[in-house]
Amino acid sequence: MSAERPPIDVASQPGDGRLPYRASPNWQTPEGVKRISVLSGQCCSLGRGGHTEGVDRGLRDLKREATAQALAEAAFELTRERGLSGFVTADVVDRAGYSRRTFANYFSCKEEAVASVAFGGVDDASAVLTALPADLPLLDALLAVMRDQFTADTLVRMRELMAMGRQYPSLEPYVLGVQQRMRQTAQELLGSVAGDRYPAIYVPLLFGAVYGAVMAALEGTFDVHLDGASDATPASMDYSSFLDITFDYLRHGL
Repeated sequence: MSAERPPIDVASQPGDGRLPYRASPNWQTPEGVKRISVLSGQCCSLGRGGHTEGVDRGLRDLKREATAQALAEAAFELTRERGLSGFVTADVVDRAGYSRRTFANYFSCKEEAVASVAFGGVDDASAVLTALPADLPLLDALLAVMRDQFTADTLVRMRELMAMGRQYPSLEPYVLGVQQRMRQTAQELLGSVAGDRYPAIYVPLLFGAVYGAVMAALEGTFDVHLDGASDATPASMDYSSFLDITFDYLRHGL
């Protein structure tokens, strides 16, 4: 029998402008294997350059995402444990298992890394929208994305990140920047799904209403209890009920 192969360090492809980085341990999980299999199944397996280019690009993107998320997770956890002033970039890379050069390839500072953790619990919503019927009303499509992608666990982390932003002034601009990028990306995606089925003003109005309601829940304006949080009161509503009420008002009017 041949000896078991050691873990492989995966270097960036030539010419992609990236420094070498290590593949995330998540690649060995069933979910990681499934995502690779889906990408591979979309391309021919003859091995010719034109047929494998899509796979190579997809794998590189996934590796970059895994690296960035590992660094963001490490920075976020260190902020939880020590406070923002209790660690430096060297501590982040030591915990995540990467080099300082790799960190610099993704983030300008530890604050940016901490704020970027908000992206980790939100997978590509386009996959959810693609699986929905093409004639599904946009309001119902948005509700499906909210239930599938913005889970209670994801929102607990986002709520904690917002609290960190209020506690540490140097972190707050990065948290606000991440929120803005997430909002812009989501609204553009929703607009592409809507196409010409709705008036131009409909998508920003719909998304703005939903985004405002979610932010109010995260900031505590609404008494919404999220699974994993310890702030429940007798008057709290759970996240699922909050979504039902919000979208019912949007569907039937206030």
